[in-house]
Amino acid sequence: MLGPVETRSVSPVFVGRTDELDTLNDALARAAAGEPQALLLGGEAGVGKTRLVEEFAAAACRRSAVVAVGGCVEIGADGLPFAPFSTALRALRDALPEEFATAGAGQEEELARLLPELGEATSSRHDEQGMARLFELTARLLERVAAAHTVVLVLEDLHWADASTRHLLAYLFRTLRTGRLLVLATYRADDIHRRHPMRPLLAELDRLRTVRRLELARFTREEVGRQIAGIRAAEPDPAQVDEIFERSDGNAFFVEELAVAATEGCCTGLSDSLRDLLLVRVEALPESAQGVARIVAEGGSTVEYRLLAAVARLVEDDLIEALRAAVGANILTATAGGDGYRFRHSLVREAVADDLLPGERFRLNRRYAEAVETDPTLVPADARVMRLASYWYHAHDAARALPAVLDASVVARRRHAYTEQLRLLERAMELWDAAPEEVRAALRPVDYTDVYPPCGCDPATTPLRYLDLMAEAAVAGRFCGERERALKIAKKALRLLQDEHDPLRAAWFWVQRSRLVQALARGDGWQELANAQELVRGLPPSEVHADVLANVASWSMLHQPGSEAFAAAERAVEYARMVDAREIELNAQLTLGALMVDSGDVETGLAEMARVKQAALQEGVAHVVGRAYVNLPSELDSVGRSREAVPILREGLVFARRFGLLDSEAWIWGNLSDSLYALGKWDEAAEAAAGALGSAASAKPRGAGALRLAHIALARGDAAEAARQLSIALTHYGSHDPMPQVLLPVGRITIGVAAEEGRLLDARVALDRALAAGFPPGTQRYGWPLLLAAATTEADARALPAAADGRTEVLDKLAEAARKLATGAPVWDAYERWTRAELHRARGTDTAAVWSDVVTDFECLDRPYDLARVRRRLARALLEEAAGDDERHRATELLRLAGAVADHLGARPLADAVGRLAQRARLTLTRAPRRALDPAESLGLTSRERDVLRLVSAGRTNRQIAEELFISPKTASVHVSNILSKLGVAGRGEAAAVAHRLGLFPAEPLPAEAQG
Repeated sequence: MLGPVETRSVSPVFVGRTDELDTLNDALARAAAGEPQALLLGGEAGVGKTRLVEEFAAAACRRSAVVAVGGCVEIGADGLPFAPFSTALRALRDALPEEFATAGAGQEEELARLLPELGEATSSRHDEQGMARLFELTARLLERVAAAHTVVLVLEDLHWADASTRHLLAYLFRTLRTGRLLVLATYRADDIHRRHPMRPLLAELDRLRTVRRLELARFTREEVGRQIAGIRAAEPDPAQVDEIFERSDGNAFFVEELAVAATEGCCTGLSDSLRDLLLVRVEALPESAQGVARIVAEGGSTVEYRLLAAVARLVEDDLIEALRAAVGANILTATAGGDGYRFRHSLVREAVADDLLPGERFRLNRRYAEAVETDPTLVPADARVMRLASYWYHAHDAARALPAVLDASVVARRRHAYTEQLRLLERAMELWDAAPEEVRAALRPVDYTDVYPPCGCDPATTPLRYLDLMAEAAVAGRFCGERERALKIAKKALRLLQDEHDPLRAAWFWVQRSRLVQALARGDGWQELANAQELVRGLPPSEVHADVLANVASWSMLHQPGSEAFAAAERAVEYARMVDAREIELNAQLTLGALMVDSGDVETGLAEMARVKQAALQEGVAHVVGRAYVNLPSELDSVGRSREAVPILREGLVFARRFGLLDSEAWIWGNLSDSLYALGKWDEAAEAAAGALGSAASAKPRGAGALRLAHIALARGDAAEAARQLSIALTHYGSHDPMPQVLLPVGRITIGVAAEEGRLLDARVALDRALAAGFPPGTQRYGWPLLLAAATTEADARALPAAADGRTEVLDKLAEAARKLATGAPVWDAYERWTRAELHRARGTDTAAVWSDVVTDFECLDRPYDLARVRRRLARALLEEAAGDDERHRATELLRLAGAVADHLGARPLADAVGRLAQRARLTLTRAPRRALDPAESLGLTSRERDVLRLVSAGRTNRQIAEELFISPKTASVHVSNILSKLGVAGRGEAAAVAHRLGLFPAEPLPAEAQG
């Protein structure tokens, strides 16, 4: 290696950038105070991004911050998955070994996907949530390391970032809420063309208020003069400054190149083309140094010294002299670790690489590949496989490239870098026909996709087939969100299988196609599943067969619940046991338990679902556990046991966050909203619905969140907001996958909005659509609220002349539907009686006795809003039937209770109706003597804001508040802002002082903070 080498072109004086440096230093101060910071630094190539980052990093170190830098790596045209994060985390671990070990304790196997030296990566199940789990663990790791130390995480050259790196960065920017952490990412702005993958990421990050974006401008003429003076250590000639400024246009790197060229007397006749400008000093090097520069240019962003020596094949003294010349001319520079070389500026590397002849490029890549294969220790272990794949591919040697690319695809999959896995598998498919037959025959399946390998062959002895590559690629595309590409691959595979008799493989691909069609909202996926089912019919039990049956059962549970769904679930369990497919068995058992509940065998079904959840937890099958946390509380809620569902749902949120199960978390939020709504906790229900919208990775759970917000808005009298949220829900749901659990709640809200807006005919049209679709077995939880909404609408419109036409027919339809719809639980027995009472009211035949029975039913249930509504109906019936003192007294008490609930929930339509009825009957709704006014109420704080203020007073951060109250950090932040406004204070400390002064929380013990 080299000792110190004198270079001349880098200015020792840091020029300009005062505003940008102030912004970065301000962000550092905020981070040091415990407020995480996220910044993007963009600018054209050569404008000075790296120099600014170096200056800021040095300043941060002087302020005792720990700076960890990672750069995106370009090898040919390929980026290494998570490369900048791996490098930065390694630096962070070296700087804070004890803190890092403590923060990552218990998660080393998963974090090893980013940092292999932590251990062997776990062989956990691969699914759409795998990458999200890794991202969540990384975010929590950084927050914990940054709890006691200010940490600056610098990620450079995002324009080269692989998709997995971009996704992880976006996740961090969205979710980091605590810790003394500053994340700074740089990118080359002039590379971000219209189709560049960074473009949508930048657009997404621009919408986040927590992300600041800096654009580095070119130097002014004055700054160019100061830069030249720093390079030359003397004041430059003004005319020369003018000329260099004009030719460089203020680009710092070009200023440097031109200044050195002028100093060395090679400026005359210099071409104005960028490429010539960049190459002029390379071409002035000795031939041996030029050759070394060409080798380094093709080797990647950084080339290790020993690898360079193996590829250059020079005597060591000659190699060192060539390197000394290149470093002395400031073309190359030694890496920070002192074990390799890189170009001082990537623009020069790109120019040198572009200047290579095609044959020269192939030869250099072959040399690199052969050197690494001969001595694998020449490159870091975690990059070896990826680099070999890239070198052989760019050497245009299909025989060597195909196995190397397949090995790299396995590494990408194990790191949850599914986008990179897909790219590598597509590259393998491209190489397949070009590779010799003997090479293909020697290949074996190196990684397994879901249930695909057990398709009647032994992977250890059966050669890899092209269809195997397609299977891996289809699943990788589904996991990384590239569903269009995955669907295209699945369709092509099925076309190829038309010429082969391979029913198991064909069935497997039809299942994939069904999932993709549903995810893309192209259809309900049933025809694809039916094709798969037909293909496996009559075949011996297999894992594929069990998987097909499990998917059919799950689909039927959601779309056509009934005896066929039940039978499919039972067969799936039986077949999974026969072939020892435990995961499929647990999944099918969970479906079977839900179908039991829906069919009326409530206790047996709930017990089975609870058993599956516990078994999946013990066996570590996170995918099934997440689904159990969604479905078990949902079934509890479906039979009116919402209070039992809530603690399970809150437990499920913790689990889903821990394992990064984004869609499971969103469905849990949605179900929690339902349960809280039923229990009369509407503020919390709205927060939970917003959580579903904010955490979902796919469209349908977002639609469910919006629909629940529409329901709450409608009950609170905001028809416009209900209509807006309904529209959002319909957009997310799409129109190609009709499910009762979607169609019926949508129909109910549509009827409610239409009724609130006086559009009776539209409400009837929505009812007709729902009745035409029918109520499959087990859908009473959705059917009864819809029938009730329609019956209530008709009853409310009874006095309207326009409603008379067709009313009898509508009421008859509703009565017939109510007669056929099952109940199966006390809550739906009560709804049936309520619906029939509303039909009586629509015909003018309701009585106090009818409504008294309904009230009696609901008094036994834990549904305060429903009880308040039927109490108002009973009060009206009492007042209309008789005006005696006893009836008036009872009606007054009923209205007082109903009004209290309406006021508490913010149910304005119900509160208004209670007030109008009391006014019309001249009733005074007396209340119990008022207690002394709570200071919190006098300040206008809601009950939720009081909870938040209690935790603020205890010093909790927004994220800690969110975790304790089961709300999102963003919602916690909004509550804190509202509290500060209502208290008229500027900060959290003042708010705590006000709470203490008023004695708001004199003796309320706070739960201990969670450890770790």
